[in-house]
Amino acid sequence: MIYLDSAATSLYKPDSVQYAVIEAMATMASPGRGSHIPAMRAADLCFECRENIARLLGVEQPEKIVFTMNATHALNIAISTLAKEGTRVLISGYEHNSVTRPLHAKGVAVTVLDTPIFDQKAFLERLNREIDGCDLVVTTHVSNAFGFVLPIEAIASVCREKNKPLIIDASQSAGVLELDLANLGAAFVAMPGHKGLLGPQGTGVLVCKNEAKPVLYGGSGSESASPLMPEYLPDRLEAGTHNVTGIAGLNAGVKYLLKNTISAVREHERQLLNTFCESFEGFFAAKLFKSETAAAQCSALSLVPSGITPEALAERLGSAGISIRSGLHCAPTAHKTAGTFETGTARFSVSPFLTTQQVRKAAEITKEIIKNP
Repeated sequence: MIYLDSAATSLYKPDSVQYAVIEAMATMASPGRGSHIPAMRAADLCFECRENIARLLGVEQPEKIVFTMNATHALNIAISTLAKEGTRVLISGYEHNSVTRPLHAKGVAVTVLDTPIFDQKAFLERLNREIDGCDLVVTTHVSNAFGFVLPIEAIASVCREKNKPLIIDASQSAGVLELDLANLGAAFVAMPGHKGLLGPQGTGVLVCKNEAKPVLYGGSGSESASPLMPEYLPDRLEAGTHNVTGIAGLNAGVKYLLKNTISAVREHERQLLNTFCESFEGFFAAKLFKSETAAAQCSALSLVPSGITPEALAERLGSAGISIRSGLHCAPTAHKTAGTFETGTARFSVSPFLTTQQVRKAAEITKEIIKNP
C-alpha cells in the first residue's frame, strides 16, 4: 500500500512509538493517583513528554503544555476561553470545522478573510484592513485541504502590534514546520498528536500562553478537596484519567523529531510534492492546486480531475492500493474560498516515511485512472 493520507492521520510511525505504547500499557498506571511505582512511572512519562514538546516548539514553561484528546478538543478549550456571544472574530478562509463549528455554537460574529489561495501577501493586506474591528483572530497555520502555508509569523506580529489575542490551529504544521511559540506570542496553539508529531490517535496538545477555561471538570489528581478545578496549569485543563499509553507513543514520536529534525522532514516532504507535481507536467486532465512559491505550501496537494469525480478517483486508487482522501476534508470554508466547494478535491498528503518512487508510482496510476475513467 502507498499511503498518501497523512493529513488525516500518520499511519506510518517510528517503531519506537509502538514499543512505547506497549511498554506503558504493561508498566504504567495513572499520574497523580498514587505514590506507587506504576503511578510514578506514568507521572514521570507525562513530565518528560511535556518537556520534549516544549523543546520541539520553543515553549519556555513545560507546564503550559496541556494534553488533550485531539486538536478539536484543544481548539474548543481555546475558543471557549476567548469567545462568547457577540465576540467579533477574524478567521482565515481555510479553516477546518474544528474552528468554525465551535465559533458558530458560541454565536460569535465571524468575518472570513477569504483571500486567494497561496497568496500570503493578500492575506496579510486583508488582515491589516480588518483587524481593528475584531476582538479575536483564529487561523490555521497550514490548510488541511490544500497545504497552503499562511504567514504565521507575520500574522502573529500584526496581532501583537494591535493587542489582539491569536489562536493558531497547528494541526498540519506541528512536526512539519519549525515553530518558535515563545516568539509568536499566541494566546493558544492547538495541535493533534497523531499527524506530524507521529503519535497515536486520541492524543493532542494545547499550548497556553496564560490561563484557560476548562471545558471538562472532574478529577485532576490534585486539589481534591476543592469543588473547582485547580487554578494552575496543566491540572486545570486535564480532568479525568490521562491517556498514558497515547502520551507514551506521542513522547516517542516527538523524540524521533528532536533527533531527526523538523527541517529534514520538511525538506523530504517538499521533494515528494515536487516529484508528484513533476509527474503531472503536460497533463491537462486535472487541475492541480500547487503554489509557485515553495514556502507557501507543504505536506498536502489537492487536484480536481476531469471526467471522473474526486470520490470515484479515490475509490479507484484505493482498489489499486493507494490511499488518499476526497471530498471537502471537513473544511467547507477552505473549499468555498478556493472555488472547489461544488466538486471537492482529491487530496494527496505525504509523510517522512514515503519514498520518491512510491510518490511517482502513485502519480502515474492517478493519471492513468483519470485518462481511463
